[in-house]
Amino acid sequence: MLNRFFKLDQMGTTPGREVQAGCTTFAAMAYILAVNPAILAAAGMPVEGLVTVTAVSAAVSTLIMALYTNFPLALAPGMGINAYFAYTVCLGLGVPWPQALGLVFVNGVAFLALSLTGIREKIIIAIPYQLKMAITCGVGLFIAFIGLHKGGLIAAHPVTLVTHGALGSPPVLLCFAGIVLTVVLMVRRVPGGIILSILAITLLGLVVPDGSGGTVTPWPSQFVSLPASMGDTFLKLDFGYFRQDFVKALTVVLTLLLIALFDNVGTLIGVCQRAGLLDKQGQLPGAGKALVADSLGVIASAGFGTSNVVSYIESASGVEAGGRTGLVGVTVAALFILALFFTPLIQAIPAVATAPALIVVGIFMFQSVAELNLRDLQEVAPAFIIIVATPLTFSIAEGIGLGLVAYALIYLATGRARQVTWMVYVLAGIFALHLFRDIIH
Repeated sequence: MLNRFFKLDQMGTTPGREVQAGCTTFAAMAYILAVNPAILAAAGMPVEGLVTVTAVSAAVSTLIMALYTNFPLALAPGMGINAYFAYTVCLGLGVPWPQALGLVFVNGVAFLALSLTGIREKIIIAIPYQLKMAITCGVGLFIAFIGLHKGGLIAAHPVTLVTHGALGSPPVLLCFAGIVLTVVLMVRRVPGGIILSILAITLLGLVVPDGSGGTVTPWPSQFVSLPASMGDTFLKLDFGYFRQDFVKALTVVLTLLLIALFDNVGTLIGVCQRAGLLDKQGQLPGAGKALVADSLGVIASAGFGTSNVVSYIESASGVEAGGRTGLVGVTVAALFILALFFTPLIQAIPAVATAPALIVVGIFMFQSVAELNLRDLQEVAPAFIIIVATPLTFSIAEGIGLGLVAYALIYLATGRARQVTWMVYVLAGIFALHLFRDIIH
């Protein structure tokens, strides 16, 4: 039954490999169970049930994606979007969190409308192949950059912007050992190499000092706990802000739409390209279904009580572990629900254990640079902007936007405007308004 429903033979995979890949994806993104509640709590949301809200939102949206599309994508409340929700909308604009959830719900409905009409799929098709490969590379560098920071290998610096971390400290050395171990396991094609590395570093962290009197992996205070109720946030969304300030409400919805659209497009293209799901023209068959699925996920997440769910770039870790079908997502969804009973254990996995997985996945994704025509300056310039801007702006959306604007302007100025589809010009125009809104104001 599994083979028929998920087309395992057709995709050249097995149930065991898919479950293993799902475990890998979950291990790489389990940090959201601790991070998202902390961010949403800053918006004044009830703290007690936010872990449950996060897990249930991730499980339901991932299950929708898995069963409707058969893609190996996992979804959860998006990093960056949750910060925008909490710090800009709730704290900056003073929007009460129930009304902010109402804005997220409207954003999800708009997402769904664009998906059902095929507009979102046309956007993906319109992006040139070279830029799609650049997006894959940019997302790869973005993942690696996050991993390097989480692992302590790089740190912020007031003068040089970034610098090396405390390279001689035990936690950072443990992270570096994890990178080498992960690469060795992958090169030697050890099944489940990524998750084995995560587990190995976590266990080693139990005896490695963290420099502050404890160990890198803290001993959990308890191993099992009952899930907290999410009754304080479930269906508590309020649409009153549209009556209070329609223009600002519309601006927030459009911003959420813009960020989530291109974050999802970037992840969808990057992860599916690594999974070998793009056709010879660089298109993704069934992309429309994926976009409908994540739209439904956004609507559901607003109902549960969290900001937008998005397709997670950490899904690439499961793809590199061999995942190719929706059975990966079913596994991830099951683990999110199971995690509610083992939250103390999940939260004990240290960042230095998951960071090597992100870095190695970033390396894999960056290999797509081989698909770029590096001898054609007109093609490589906007691609380079995407690749560099994505990690350095710490935003997939901004990186894609800068590259698209540059692509359109270069083709216009070199007399090759007709070689670019009208959709690219529309996207470039929208992003120009978004990126340079300060000048307009």
